[in-house]
Amino acid sequence: MSSGHAMPGKADFAAAYAGPDPRGYFRTLGPYEYLTPHHAQRVFRLLTAARAPRAVLDLCCSYGVNAALLNHQLTLTDLYHRYTDPALDGFPGAELTLRDRQFYAARRRPDAVPVVGLDVAAAPVEYARRAGLLAAGFAENLERAAPSAALRALLPDVGLVTVTGGIGYVSERSFDHLLAGCPAPPWVAAFALRAVPYGPVAGVLAEYGLVTERADGTFPQRRFTGPQERDGAVRAAVAAGLDPAGLEAEGWYHAVLYVSRPAAQVTARPLATLLR
Repeated sequence: MSSGHAMPGKADFAAAYAGPDPRGYFRTLGPYEYLTPHHAQRVFRLLTAARAPRAVLDLCCSYGVNAALLNHQLTLTDLYHRYTDPALDGFPGAELTLRDRQFYAARRRPDAVPVVGLDVAAAPVEYARRAGLLAAGFAENLERAAPSAALRALLPDVGLVTVTGGIGYVSERSFDHLLAGCPAPPWVAAFALRAVPYGPVAGVLAEYGLVTERADGTFPQRRFTGPQERDGAVRAAVAAGLDPAGLEAEGWYHAVLYVSRPAAQVTARPLATLLR
């Protein structure tokens, strides 16, 4: 899924999502210290607890990393260690998936909630489903079409929509298609690179009665792959009226967190209080 807001000069990691399991994903992103799922783990657990027992829909779910961290006694560092371990090199994808299913089942949290995964890449979604990370998974492009009947049937159970790596690749169209199928609008929690406009998404969410708050501060996303990414990110920050000093200028993409909820809930419990 793509929109017109993808970061200029940003590296293309599409090949990391082509494998039958997450080894390529973690080995590709590891050298750049991709951290957003780590930041999201605490946030999503707090928001999920407030929405339980409603399901979570993870948009741009890839290999189910957010589901793994939400529902299991694991850290992002644990996942990097597991999937970059040379001891796993000899396992075919199907065998590793079976082992992963046992690995995650042994670490399942007692307060785990169902996670529905959605991504345009079929192989990662199928892996996450077979590994037991997703209650259901869908390889669909909501930029181009409304949800399938099977996905629409699950939307009434969704209390929270999450996204950590998709804003800029998915636009307000995807959110419009999703929320149109929900009898009551779910909360939406999105990490987005700070120079990527979120206004169009927030505008669509407002049409469904959701008020968007931005959390204080920024979250380091990952290191740049090289000067081309750094220069593109610095230019994008300046073009957005932001100061890259101490952030992009120091070699890192930085994300911000947006959370959208009904107005009455925002008034009763502002985001800063909710995330304490």
